[in-house]
Amino acid sequence: MSVEDTQPLISHLIELRTRLLRSMVCILLIFLALVYFSNNIYHMVSAPLMTQLPHGASMIATDVASPFLTPIKLTLIVSVFISAPYILYQVWSFIAPALYKHERRLMMPLLFSSTALFYLGMAFAYFVVFPLAFGFFVKTAPEGILISTDINNYLNFVMALFFAFGVSFEVPVAIILLCWSGVTTPEDLKKKRPYIVVGAFVVGMLMTPPDVFSQTLLAIPMCILFEIGIFCARFYVGKGRKKADEQDEEDCEGEQSDDSEKPSA
Repeated sequence: MSVEDTQPLISHLIELRTRLLRSMVCILLIFLALVYFSNNIYHMVSAPLMTQLPHGASMIATDVASPFLTPIKLTLIVSVFISAPYILYQVWSFIAPALYKHERRLMMPLLFSSTALFYLGMAFAYFVVFPLAFGFFVKTAPEGILISTDINNYLNFVMALFFAFGVSFEVPVAIILLCWSGVTTPEDLKKKRPYIVVGAFVVGMLMTPPDVFSQTLLAIPMCILFEIGIFCARFYVGKGRKKADEQDEEDCEGEQSDDSEKPSA
């Protein structure tokens, strides 16, 4: 490998390092701004369970350092979630120069919609799933059992649900990308609808805690988002093919002009 070949690679690595450092600085700044309110943030996240607990019951801390470390851990995770748009922007800025003009136009709405859908999935889990699930768990507890959940275990539980619902709500974006890249088509996905429904419940079983309630609450939105993705994919596939054909024609015209400018032997 010559020196000329290594220079572009080094420049890409330097740019990647710069993008990563900017993302880490953004997370750190948001964390420093929120760390003072870490206990309030944990109280807000634990509110869906606390409101469902019977009178006299409360959450507990089985580890000595849990009352301090668990809210700090939650604040760091919240900082990453809040920084997601900026992190995606850094990713986009890194890969954008390698894309065609029509690809950049199609990718920007996808980046925006993927961020919005991830936040929407988390909001759905917090405002819809948590009250229903925790109310169901508390009411079905055996008689004489005092519910006292450890704060660290609760955090792991809700973070798993937040991540599961946030990722699952990306189904429309995934379908659009698959159809846009030519891996599949909306018509083929319609034919496989029964398998997709079964797969949604399997994914719900794998990505949520081991209970049918959370699995169902995750699978049903995935099925609805699947239909939305098929509907939106039609427009992206048409635009993508049209822009790709135009780009191919421009490339062919450019090659022909280059050949005509070459001197004859």
